[in-house]
This record gives sequence, C-alpha cells and structure tokens, in this order.
Amino acid sequence: GCDASILLDDPVNGEKEAIPNNNSARGYEVIDAMKAALESACPNTVSCADILAIASEQSVSTLAGGPSWAVPLGRRDGFTANRTLANSNLPRFNNTLDQLKANFSNVGLNTSIDLVALSGAHTFGRAQCLTFTSRLYNFTGVGDTDPTLNTTYLEELRQICPQGGNSSMLTNLDPTTPDGFDNNYFTNLQVNRGLLRSDQNLFSTEGADTIEIVNRFSSNQTAFFESFVESMIRMGNISPLTGTEGEIRSNCRAVNSATIRSNSDAALVSSI
Repeated sequence: GCDASILLDDPVNGEKEAIPNNNSARGYEVIDAMKAALESACPNTVSCADILAIASEQSVSTLAGGPSWAVPLGRRDGFTANRTLANSNLPRFNNTLDQLKANFSNVGLNTSIDLVALSGAHTFGRAQCLTFTSRLYNFTGVGDTDPTLNTTYLEELRQICPQGGNSSMLTNLDPTTPDGFDNNYFTNLQVNRGLLRSDQNLFSTEGADTIEIVNRFSSNQTAFFESFVESMIRMGNISPLTGTEGEIRSNCRAVNSATIRSNSDAALVSSI
C-alpha cells in the first residue's frame, strides 16, 4: 500500500476486493475528499500514497488520542494494483503466529516487535462477525469453541453474532475502549479477550517471543506508543516509489489519463 495501490478501482486486479480487505478496509471517500481539496489548492503535488500515510497518523494522534510522529513524505503513486499479492502477503484474521511472522518477514518487517506493535492498531476499529464466528461455534470443525477465548466474552460475542446470523455485523476489536488509541488491546489479550484469532495468538501461542512484548506493552503504554511510531515509519518505507518512479494521481481511484495513453502507445510500439 505504500504506492496507494489499494485505492485503485480495478474489477480484475483491485486490492480493495482482496480477501483481507474486502468490506473491511473502508473510508475511501474520505481520501477522495482530501485529494480533491489538495488538487484544488496545489495541483499535481501531493500523492495519494502520502495522503494515506498522513491520514493514518492523524487518525491515531488527533482522532483517537494516540502518539504522533513526523511522517516521511515524497512517495509517488503506482500504476497498478495486485490482488494476488495482497491475498498472499497481507495478514488474515485467522492466521497462526507462524503465518503472521512469515507475512511480516516477507516485507522486511521484524517478526516480534513490529508484529506486536502494529497489531496494536486493533486497539480501535471494528471487525465483521465472519472474521471470528468460527471461534464461537466451530473452531476445529466439530462444533467446538476456541479454548483461548474468555468464556464470558464468548457469550457476549454470541449475542452479537448468533449462529446463522448476519455475518457482516460489526463489533469492536477492543471491547474496553473501542474508539481510543491506548494499550488496552494488550490487557485484553492477557485475559483472553482478543477478538480475532490472529490477535490472541500473539499471547496464547505457547513459548512465543511475542508474549513478553504483549506483557510489556500492557504495563507500559509509553513503550507501546514509542514502538508503534517506529514500526509505522518502517512499514511506510516498504518499497515506496520516489523520484521519477510512478506518478502523482489526480484521482486516487485511477491512474492519470496521460499515463494510460503513454502505456498504450508503448504497448503499440512494442507490438509493432
């Protein structure tokens, strides 16, 4: 997403429809409004990729009371989306810890501190019932429940997501302070109140090196904030396009028309 590929509307390759993003990543119209205002004030200057990076920081710091940081800027926008790569590289809600570590390692992120710190973004936001109902009713395929799920929390979630109910119903990722950016995500994991299996696996996987980090962040919010900022900057530096690479889109949902013509002409010359 460091080249704003997720913002492209593409019925074939679009990343919006990738399994980890579909009906989960939202708010695209907010980015559209930001881009329109910036194009009006200073055309062809601020990339959609930089808008996403700034919006992420503001969502955490200004809207949710979390840490702030200086966002490194200068990214440019890519020409294509890649649904296949999004499906294979983005973490999923039911991943084991080993799978999560592989996802992070594949893009050059640390498999312990970056993994735990960035997972802490689930201290706010919502998730659909379909992302965790297997934990409530059929964890291993024999009508059982996830043994790492707090039994009181289990009943609360069953009220929100009854068996056979609306799988798109939303519930809070952090049941304690759902709209604030704090360290309650980690205290929730310690009492088996992580909503997603991928969340709870950070604490409930026996012998995992992530357990100590969860405990540290739970007892020290400042340590979490500091690590989160460092990890967000590292994540924002995953293969960005800079200099003359890519372009600055005028519409975040589509590549510039000049780019389309240029690419078509190049393809024509190549075929000739």
